[in-house]
Amino acid sequence: MENLTYEEKGRVGIITLNRPETRNALSMGLLSELEELINKISDDRNIRVVVITGAGKAFSSGHDLKEILNQHPVDVERLFNRCYKVMWAIRNAPQPYIAMVNGVATAAGCQLVAACDMAVAAKSALFATPGVKIGLFCYTPVTFVSRAVGRKKAFEMGFTGEFITADEALQFGLVNKVVDDGKLEEETMKLAEKIAKYSLNVLESGKRFFYNQLFMEDFQALAYATEAISLHSSTDDAKEGISAFFEKREPVW
Repeated sequence: MENLTYEEKGRVGIITLNRPETRNALSMGLLSELEELINKISDDRNIRVVVITGAGKAFSSGHDLKEILNQHPVDVERLFNRCYKVMWAIRNAPQPYIAMVNGVATAAGCQLVAACDMAVAAKSALFATPGVKIGLFCYTPVTFVSRAVGRKKAFEMGFTGEFITADEALQFGLVNKVVDDGKLEEETMKLAEKIAKYSLNVLESGKRFFYNQLFMEDFQALAYATEAISLHSSTDDAKEGISAFFEKREPVW
């Protein structure tokens, strides 16, 4: 891969956006490699949690503007459709995805953080959807950011283009945890490994349930949950987990 690196540590896969000279801009080449890799990890099912981070001092600066300026709208739409497919691959993957935000995450880079299921940020990380400043509103990034943070804050981010700090991102729900820069990898891996000890079948069913119910009316969601928990109570994983609980031992998945 030209634009990514990938390694596995136990049951955790680590994807690194590897275009530091462009602050890991999401070019068509990078997005194509990323979609292919995510789908491969999903199909192989050897990994239970995936971490995404950036090489160098930035997480990602967003789309490569050289692939947008003076390009035909059809070509630009092709680029953004590739980004759509990456976000869809993350959402559709059986594994939880954790963004390990090591620096600036702007525009589609901020969108990628919001699209991941969880995020851990270094204290020095900064987040923004600054498209308004260059005459092209951050339409696609704001879509995901507005589903992660409160409506008023998402509007402010979209319409001022200003940075928010890691602590503000935590306050408004864009990230799960903020840690000292020197402990970013250690703390992210702790979170990943905590989840990776569980059954991938359970993680997959839980992830799909979570997003399906998220925007349902309360009792529609509860009815859906009732069906889901009843159905999954008879799986081998549930039988093993409950048996292990009563037998006071660790389950084997």
